[in-house]
Amino acid sequence: MREVAGSSPAATTIKSITRTPSTSSQNRQDFSGFDITLPSQLSSAPKSRSGVRVTSLVDTFLFSLHWIHLLSAVLWIGTVYFFNFFLMPFVEGTRPEIRTEVFYKLVPLTLPGFRWSSLVTFLTGALIYLQRLTAAGAPVFFSWPYGLAISVGALLGTVMFLNGWFIMHPEQEVVIASATRVAQGGQPLPEAAASGRRVVLASRTNLLLSIPTVFFMGAVSHYPSIAARSAEGSLTWFWIFILVITGAIEINVLTGVHGVTKKPLDTVTGTLCGGFILTVAFYLLFQMLL
Repeated sequence: MREVAGSSPAATTIKSITRTPSTSSQNRQDFSGFDITLPSQLSSAPKSRSGVRVTSLVDTFLFSLHWIHLLSAVLWIGTVYFFNFFLMPFVEGTRPEIRTEVFYKLVPLTLPGFRWSSLVTFLTGALIYLQRLTAAGAPVFFSWPYGLAISVGALLGTVMFLNGWFIMHPEQEVVIASATRVAQGGQPLPEAAASGRRVVLASRTNLLLSIPTVFFMGAVSHYPSIAARSAEGSLTWFWIFILVITGAIEINVLTGVHGVTKKPLDTVTGTLCGGFILTVAFYLLFQMLL
């Protein structure tokens, strides 16, 4: 290669391999053999400072919303797992006087974190859901597998939230009041046993529902075959099956404290198996009907 006067060998080499940039609509440019896709934010026309500032504020707000949603969900679901994996087995296998101390001292400490983290998770999740629904438009959102996966997770998460606030919390108050009376030398409340059973059923139901909830929420970002496929099947039948199954699970909590349908919730193992079976069933409905 002949060196050009007044230029270095490196400059000559660079000139000899320079390629003409691509001008495709994808904003792709070829630099030394590397195909680079520029983000739309970088490839678009420069924005005014005010426009950039507004966009930055919106992005910061949405990121903060997702961040708070994730943190509160970790605390909420973590408390559900703590109750089911550690606290309940401990209480069931311990002496009555220790059991009273647990309900009198330990449980009241965990309830505020459980309740308020579930509320924050629900409210931030609702805002995120509405933002995505508004951005896409309802007809597109509800016919889009991405939107359907979020909707299934949101439905199950809402049921879990309602269980915690309107079933578990009132019944836990009865159990705590009964334990307080016993700790102070009084007699337990007659309804405490039934209330405790309802707390167990509702908590185990939340444990069961948490498995498909986390699956469908996570699938939106980490399981492309769900979020990227085209929905061409029957949305009506899909939602009928989802709502009937979810409704049957919730009715099982609301009606009575004993029965054959409540047997699987008596153990953590049975509840976990039910949760994974439910996840597979919902996933198969997703694949077969959409």
